[in-house]
Amino acid sequence: MFKRAVLALPLLFGLSQAQAQGTDEQVTTFTLENGMQVVLIEDHRAPVVSHMVWYRAGSADETPGRSGVAHFLEHLLFKGTKTLAPGEFSKVVAANGGTDNAFTNFDQTAYYQRVAADRLGLMMKMEADRMVNLQLDAEDILTERAVIIEERNMRTENDPAALFREQAYAAQYLNHPYGRPVIGWRHEMEALSLDDALAYYRQFYAPNNAIAIIAGDARPEEVRALAEQYYAPLTPNPAIPDRVRPQEPPQTAERRLMFADPRVSQPYVLRTYLAPERDAGAQKEAAALTMLAEILGGGQTSVLARKLQFENPIAVWAGAFYTETSFDDSTFGMGIMPVEGVSLDAAEKALDKAVAEFLKEGVDAAQLERIKFLLRAAQVYALDNAEGKARRYGQALTSGLTVEDVQAWPDVLEAVTAEDIMTAARKVLNRNEAVTGWLMKEQPEVTQ
Repeated sequence: MFKRAVLALPLLFGLSQAQAQGTDEQVTTFTLENGMQVVLIEDHRAPVVSHMVWYRAGSADETPGRSGVAHFLEHLLFKGTKTLAPGEFSKVVAANGGTDNAFTNFDQTAYYQRVAADRLGLMMKMEADRMVNLQLDAEDILTERAVIIEERNMRTENDPAALFREQAYAAQYLNHPYGRPVIGWRHEMEALSLDDALAYYRQFYAPNNAIAIIAGDARPEEVRALAEQYYAPLTPNPAIPDRVRPQEPPQTAERRLMFADPRVSQPYVLRTYLAPERDAGAQKEAAALTMLAEILGGGQTSVLARKLQFENPIAVWAGAFYTETSFDDSTFGMGIMPVEGVSLDAAEKALDKAVAEFLKEGVDAAQLERIKFLLRAAQVYALDNAEGKARRYGQALTSGLTVEDVQAWPDVLEAVTAEDIMTAARKVLNRNEAVTGWLMKEQPEVTQ
């Protein structure tokens, strides 16, 4: 599976700077001549920095039939380059007292290090090196392919809930690549080759498709000088394609699935709906859906918890969720885990009844104000986590949003009204665009 307003548009070859209103967040952004964007979020309370390089390329950008190659390449980037031996990148980070890792999602791949502030230049030097100088051979492919297949075994094949969610996503997206698992379909992972990895690398790993985000104890002049030294000399790729994916056709029928596995210990009902994402300069609807998820299922005082766990205690958990930051249409979801002795059919009917009552009763004003207060508090607490700030900006910028959108988001949330929430709820909670799934221990008997 989230700062404030008024930052001037990034100036090509220049600097722009703004103080996030109501916070201590100081953000500077500039774009190098080769197209690489650099964002600095200053935090001088400790002499450390989080340095991240984000690529506007994830699993949804893969060629059909090559699922998993984005994540595969993420692993391979820790192999050697023309100047670093295999595994040396992480050894150098550790030898300098830091930590590093990487991750792949639908819309982005990111590599990050947390180090002492005076090691920032070294991190940039090594990231710039592996952006263009990756060295792979057939043995690298065989060993790392075995690693990612074992990762799929551990995270997916050995977890019936993960297998269930994989099937549900595939049913939710009829045409869009979000229906493919980030880690890949196993049969396609087993066929990934050196050519597949290098083709993805050459297509997407270039400065004009990357964003460097630094959060921590660094100054704009220092970051600009280091970026000019290490990132600016890299050659851009003029052939990077426009980010246009296959889109969803009209969804006109609910899809249902029953997933049975004897390893299931806690059956539950999951329903997801196709939902709009945050768009640059137009975040109001996504903000309303964010509030809707909190009101319906954001905690013990939410509508679903109150109705299904306390007033009518048939569930051990009932909740709702919404993934607002994605490049294309996202999902809004809800679920219920019934107590022992309550069938999934009864649980689903109770969930439907609770949602129908909410659509009739509307938003409780006191609950909405309480949620806004908690979100304001969470935004303040988030300022203490430099890496979290870097991730927030990175995910947004690689999903088509801007620095201004990230900083405006709390104000957009604050401005959401009860009417906005109900309008969004009535639009998105459309069963024709929904997938309803049952995760169970064994298939129910079918009567003739």
